[in-house]
Amino acid sequence: MTERRQQEQKPRIVVIGGGTGLSVMLRGLKEKPLDITAIVTVADDGGSSGILRNELQMPPPGDIRSVLIALADVEPLLSDMLKYRFNSGAGLAGHSLGNLMLAAMTDISGDFVSGVRMLSKVLAVRGRVLPAAGEAIVLKAETVDGMIITGESNIPKAGKAIKRVFIEPPDVEPLEEAVEAIREADAILIGPGSLYTSIIPNLLVPKLAQGIVESDAVKIFVCNVMTQPGETDNYSVGDHLAAVHAHIGHHLFDYVIVNDGEIPEQVQQKYAEMGAKAVHLDLEEVKRRGYEVIADKLVLFRTYLRHDAARLSHHIYQLVENWMQRKR
Repeated sequence: MTERRQQEQKPRIVVIGGGTGLSVMLRGLKEKPLDITAIVTVADDGGSSGILRNELQMPPPGDIRSVLIALADVEPLLSDMLKYRFNSGAGLAGHSLGNLMLAAMTDISGDFVSGVRMLSKVLAVRGRVLPAAGEAIVLKAETVDGMIITGESNIPKAGKAIKRVFIEPPDVEPLEEAVEAIREADAILIGPGSLYTSIIPNLLVPKLAQGIVESDAVKIFVCNVMTQPGETDNYSVGDHLAAVHAHIGHHLFDYVIVNDGEIPEQVQQKYAEMGAKAVHLDLEEVKRRGYEVIADKLVLFRTYLRHDAARLSHHIYQLVENWMQRKR
């Protein structure tokens, strides 16, 4: 059987988001027999990504780099090398090697999308990684007291409750490949990640949101384990879902995957010192709104709390398989 035919038989899953949470989850999903397309935010404007975005007039590479590494089939040493961040050197300090490689590939190929595609081949990426748009977008937030904050990196720093976020240009065109992937998807997975700065920006790209609404794929939301200071303070699971609904105007998801495992007291205390706490599962309210809830112990703690990639990907794969069987 040809590799192409094998790919065609795998369930096609589109994963949308950005940030560390998405990368952790993808490390688990790539071990499953799935045809993965990751659509990644291009709103980042801080750190190394922000510098390269401004100096080279390219979309920010940071979230794309993290997803490429997560899906790459490479030796651990190469993965560590791509994540390596220079600590010194005029012009080098603060940059990760992976970001610089994406910048180089963009320059060699002539555009960012081609650069991502070329680096994907070099890294033997399992699946496709696509930016949400071929150009960088500017993310803005309106707070509940009417203040407008410009820039993804500035939104959490303001420490104000967010009323809404919006992008400029508002009519940005997504990649046709991304639109097609959503159209052909058997499953669409959104989250985990920063709600207002990694997840919702992708859904504000008009044709992407429209494609998700019109898709008959199973749609799954993976909720964050902890709140994010300056962004989702005191949010419950229902608050996360309400924010997505308020921005898109549609009931997007069939299933919500949440953590109901106990977080050790000392870990909660560590996060409380940073202004974060566990996202409250308001189970009855979420069910009342028409969402099916999959709750399990989904966290691991090492230096930070992270989703248990193996357990999370197991639940996702089971949902996709069950959906596919119902469609047959």
